[in-house]
Amino acid sequence: MRVVFFLAVLILVALTGYIGITGYFLAHGAVGLLKVGAISTLLANAAPPTDPMSLGYRGDPTTALALPFQTVTLDMPLGPTEAWLVPAAGPEAGRAIYVHGIAGAREDGYRALSILHEAGWSVLLVSYRNDPGAPASPEGTYGFGLTEWPDLETAVTYLAPTDADPKVLVVAESMGGAILGQFLAQSPAAARVKAVALDSPAISFGSVIDHLASQGGKPLPRAVAATAKLILPFKSPLPLSQAEVAASYQTFAGPLFIAHGSADRIVPIGPSQALADSRSAPTVTLWTSADHLGSYGEDPAAYRAAFQDFLGRIGR
Repeated sequence: MRVVFFLAVLILVALTGYIGITGYFLAHGAVGLLKVGAISTLLANAAPPTDPMSLGYRGDPTTALALPFQTVTLDMPLGPTEAWLVPAAGPEAGRAIYVHGIAGAREDGYRALSILHEAGWSVLLVSYRNDPGAPASPEGTYGFGLTEWPDLETAVTYLAPTDADPKVLVVAESMGGAILGQFLAQSPAAARVKAVALDSPAISFGSVIDHLASQGGKPLPRAVAATAKLILPFKSPLPLSQAEVAASYQTFAGPLFIAHGSADRIVPIGPSQALADSRSAPTVTLWTSADHLGSYGEDPAAYRAAFQDFLGRIGR
């Protein structure tokens, strides 16, 4: 019996050590991805695509889509930041803002821009803190929306200076979904947003941790993820436990569009599906088998049709 007892103790100690060490490295890795330049370094050897509809294309709207545009300067909290304003070709049907994800750029919004411009919308493609050419944050990290949402507030008030002005549509991808969610929860200008479109939205940092743990092929992923979340406050000064914005979208009264792929290796599709199921307001969804931000590329015609359906619901 004594041998069995000591064997059980050894197994328990080994499991505890495994969970603790693996959870530590998971928390370390997750926080590391938020460091400015971390993802850009990983992608440094990737050749930029020549198709403006492909993620990673770089070039202004005239070069990419033969669309006239203006470079405008927004007085964001950390300093002046440039954005591109692509005016509607004719009578303006509405005004939209595009918010990219972590380590992304304004050009990543060209898929949405092509649909919106065709439908008569003016579109503001923004940069925010820590983007190339934009002010750097003192902490040198992305905030998963916790620090970036005031930059979006500046863009919203630029297009809609007062509550009486025409309200705007915000298109947000990946971490842009976290930024928009914090804006909707915290900004006094949140009521100026009348519709939201999300692609592969990162609406839960906790779910990203769970997703990363489940992909490693290692034992006890739930316990490892739970441990990583306990360690996060010691690895980052940001209150990442507050980087949860599903409730902001659940209670948002305007039309909502969500596109997400089941093969997303970065942001799990589950929270997006749960969000869609929880809403009573108009919601248009496009579920695909694509990887992160790959739903448009998997079926451009289906994506455009779903997005146009969503646009038709705005103002009804």
